Amino acid sequence: MKKTLTTLALGATLAAGPALAELTFPSLSYRTGPYAANGIPFADGYADYFAMLNERDGGIGGERINMIECETGYNTEKGVECYEATKGEGALVYQPLSTGITYQLIPRVSADGIPMHTLGYGRTSASNGEVFPWVFNYPATYWDGASVAIKYLLDENGGDLSGKKIALVYHNSAYGKEPIRTLTELSEEHGFELLELPVDHPGQEQKSQWLQIRRERPDNVIMWGWGVMNQVAIQEAVNIRYPMDQFIGIWWSGSENDVRPAGEGADGYKALNFHAVGSDFELYDDLEEYVWSKGNAAGAGDQHGTVLYNRGLYAAMIAAEGARKAQEIHGTSAITPAMMRDGLEQLEMTEESMAELGLAGFGPTFSASCENHGGSGRAAINQWNASEGKWEVLTDYIQSDQELIARLVQEDSMAYAEENNIELACQ
Repeated sequence: MKKTLTTLALGATLAAGPALAELTFPSLSYRTGPYAANGIPFADGYADYFAMLNERDGGIGGERINMIECETGYNTEKGVECYEATKGEGALVYQPLSTGITYQLIPRVSADGIPMHTLGYGRTSASNGEVFPWVFNYPATYWDGASVAIKYLLDENGGDLSGKKIALVYHNSAYGKEPIRTLTELSEEHGFELLELPVDHPGQEQKSQWLQIRRERPDNVIMWGWGVMNQVAIQEAVNIRYPMDQFIGIWWSGSENDVRPAGEGADGYKALNFHAVGSDFELYDDLEEYVWSKGNAAGAGDQHGTVLYNRGLYAAMIAAEGARKAQEIHGTSAITPAMMRDGLEQLEMTEESMAELGLAGFGPTFSASCENHGGSGRAAINQWNASEGKWEVLTDYIQSDQELIARLVQEDSMAYAEENNIELACQ
């Protein structure tokens, strides 16, 4: 069961009475605006996975799924409106797909007792479950991503980055600023110069940033972009003939929609990822049988197998498995948001469990605990092959610098706890 509503329509629906479905999963999506090219495939994958569970299994543990989609346009204010409009319908977990919305929702979900999962985005220090018991950001965080990118560049440069210049082209928002602290620490440790180049929303104007890159000739460029910003940045890099194999995007700057507009010029561009690409998984057979062949695919049905469609599947799978774990822990199929939190906190994704779900080899293994809500912190490097029109995996999953990340998470989260008089949860 799926509803797609604006916040106004949601208010009217909730006033009319609760939905019949037992397990409610809101989808704070954005199918419109400058970020739609990236928001659509994620939302499609998220919806299709839940639709498949309803058709194939009758839901989760005998309880059908009610997925409510609410359009945010990647706008923080609208995201908060969607949250307020849906939380009263028994929402089990929120996945806002926006760091800005995440920052606004952290105090709200904490006060309301509703878990939030920010899959590889959001506030990195929320990985400390002692301070943020209602927030989860596994399997990897932005600081993990920054660390993995530098580890990869170290490997590419014989273990030495001293004297190198690395530019960070970033979305001038809470999202884009997330890696700066980690990259600053790493620049001091490894002796490279960090050049920070912010790009204002929505990212269509980047001439000055790329002219500066042409002047300063950094050895590498790391991008923290989203939506139309990614496409523009890659085209600008092509225009100044910046070598694509020295240009690396975070996992939100590594979709097909980001590289295809630049054609052959994007060949060799690299991006991080924390899950597999393509459609060579058993799960896709079930999606075809129970969803697509019946004409029930979300959206236009043209995103299957893409990076962000797979990420939407991954996000829904984690939510579903968290719910399943909660049902197991509490011995009931009709779980509450507090029970869902317990399920997410005790979730463990092994190679065997992913294979059972039809996603063998799809992503790195990880587990959560009361203290660790951030997962294993591993990511791989992909590279775009323009002639074949697909991403190729260059590396195995690379482990981030866990000692550095743990220190930074502890410092930031404990400062937040002190500022907000938070009592630690894992005592």
